[in-house]
Amino acid sequence: MAGAERQPYRSVWQDFDDLMAEMESRFQSMLTGIGTRGEEVRGRMMPAIRSDFRVDVRDHEDEAIVAADLPGVQKEHVAVRLLDPHHLEISSMRTGETEERAEDYFMRERTYGSMSRVVTLPVEVTEEGSNASFKNGVLEVRLKKAPTEVGTTIPIE
Repeated sequence: MAGAERQPYRSVWQDFDDLMAEMESRFQSMLTGIGTRGEEVRGRMMPAIRSDFRVDVRDHEDEAIVAADLPGVQKEHVAVRLLDPHHLEISSMRTGETEERAEDYFMRERTYGSMSRVVTLPVEVTEEGSNASFKNGVLEVRLKKAPTEVGTTIPIE
């Protein structure tokens, strides 16, 4: 990313997200040498370190499919926005029980608050014909691939 020319439609925050993804990748590769214990550490710690959620991205036939795990989040507190043909932003808010008192806890690992993530898509997509569904804490976004420009070959005489 260093020395790369900034694209006009990208924000500083998208550059920051790309940097964080690269740091996570390097951290994961560092843990690879640890063996089975490294897999456990990587699986349990990375979402907490980044304070975000896990996603799966698939390039499937005529669409890109993004599935995000958002446990404990209500449908009304989820927002999906296509930033550009290669980036999807998913934002959510998980609210906690207001009656709960922090001093009653022996251990508290579940987090509450807002989470946001920009997902890089494997292909160019368009919002036309795209849709999203939310069931049992899993968000699924289906984005139609942008039509590829088809040209014709002109024979040279």
